[in-house]
Amino acid sequence: MAKEKESIIAPEVLDELVKGIKTEDDLNSVMRQLSKGLLERILETEMTEHLGHEVGGEVINPEGNIRNGKSKKTLKGELGQLELDIPRDRQASFEPQLIKKQQRRLAGLDKRILSLYARGLSTTDIQAELKAMYNVEVSPSLISDITDAVLEEVRAWQQRPLESLYPVVYLDCIFVKLRVEGVVRTQAVYVAIVISLDGIKEVLGLWIGRAAKEGAKFWLAVLSELKQRGLEDIFIFCVDGLKGFPEAIEQVYPQSQVQLCIVHLIRNSLNFVPWKVKKAVAKDLKAIYTAPSETAAAEALETFSEKYQSNYPTIAQLWRRHWQHIIPIFDYPADIRKAIYTTNVIESLNYSLKKSVKIKGAFPTEDSLLKVLYLAIDKVSQKWTMPIRDWKKALNWFAQIFGDRLLDRLDTQS
Repeated sequence: MAKEKESIIAPEVLDELVKGIKTEDDLNSVMRQLSKGLLERILETEMTEHLGHEVGGEVINPEGNIRNGKSKKTLKGELGQLELDIPRDRQASFEPQLIKKQQRRLAGLDKRILSLYARGLSTTDIQAELKAMYNVEVSPSLISDITDAVLEEVRAWQQRPLESLYPVVYLDCIFVKLRVEGVVRTQAVYVAIVISLDGIKEVLGLWIGRAAKEGAKFWLAVLSELKQRGLEDIFIFCVDGLKGFPEAIEQVYPQSQVQLCIVHLIRNSLNFVPWKVKKAVAKDLKAIYTAPSETAAAEALETFSEKYQSNYPTIAQLWRRHWQHIIPIFDYPADIRKAIYTTNVIESLNYSLKKSVKIKGAFPTEDSLLKVLYLAIDKVSQKWTMPIRDWKKALNWFAQIFGDRLLDRLDTQS
C-alpha cells in the first residue's frame, strides 16, 4: 500500500495559519475559514468548467453565458455554520455538483446525526449534542427527516434477494420496550445471522414479535419470507429452543438440521444453581458437549445426573428434554464445533443492539425501533470482512456430510 502523504499544504502556509491559534475555538475558526475558502474555490472551478472560461476571460460558449455575481448560502456542518458565496451565471443554468442548489447541510453532519441516532439518542438529545459540539442549531423536525430517510434503506434491506445457500443460520432475539396501542410492552426482536459460503457473517433481517411467545405460525411466516427472497437451502439452524421453530423448519426446510445453542443451554442450566457452585457445574457440563461422540456425551450426561440428582435434578432433565437437538454437533470434529453450536457469532452484534436500545427506554413506534437497530447493524457489519475461525475446515466437513447439496452450489457459483 502506498504511503499516504502527510500534508498537501505547503509548510509555510501551515506556519502562517497556526500563528493565531491559541485555543480550540481559534482552531475551529481557522478550520471554518479553510473550509469556506476550499469550498468556494471548488465552486468557482465548477463554474469555469460550466462556462468554459476563467473570470475575466474570453467568452467562448455559444450562448454567450457569463458570470453574474454571487449569492449567499449558509451551510451547517461539523465545524458549525459556513457562510458561502455561491457563483451565479446570467442564464441561471449553473448546477453546482459539490453543493447542490437545495443543500443546506454538509454530508458529514447527516452522518453525525445518524451516528447519534444509532446510539439511541432522541431527537431532542441530538439537537442538544450538536449545539454543544458544533454550535449548530438543528431543529428536531430536520433530525426526524434525516432519520426517516433511513426507513427506505431498511425496507429495501429487509426485502433484498438472498443467496440460494447459507450453510449455517443463527437465530436469537433481544427484548425491547415498545409502545403498542398506547401501552408500553416488552417485545422480542428476532435477528437472523448467517455464515455465507465464504465464511462471512451477514444479517438476513429483523422481525418484531407480536406476542410474548411466538409459535409455529410466526416462524413459518419468517422462513417462508426467507425462501421467497431466494434462500433455498440451509444446512444447520442454530437456535435457542424457540417455541414452534423446529416445527416450522421441518415444513419449509425439511432437510436442515436443528442445533440447540449450547451457550444458551448452559446459561439456562446455571439458572438452577447458586452462584457459589456455578463454576463447578459449568465445568461438569463441558464434559457433555465436548465429548468425542454422541455415545460418550450420553455417558457424560449420566455421570452429571448422578452427581447432581439430589440437589439440582432439573439440569439433567433439561438436557434430556432437548437431546435430539443437542446431538447434531457430534457429527463434527471438535475443532470446528464452535462454528456450529454457539451463538458467540452474534454476541457482539447483540451487545451493540442492546446498547443502542438501552438509552432510548421505550420506542414510540416500530419504525423508530427499526431505524435504530438497522443503523447499529450497519455499523457492526462493516467490520465483518474476514471468514470466521476454522471456516475452511468446517466447509470441507460440510462437503462430506451434505455432499451434492454443497458441491452443486459451488459448481453453480463457479
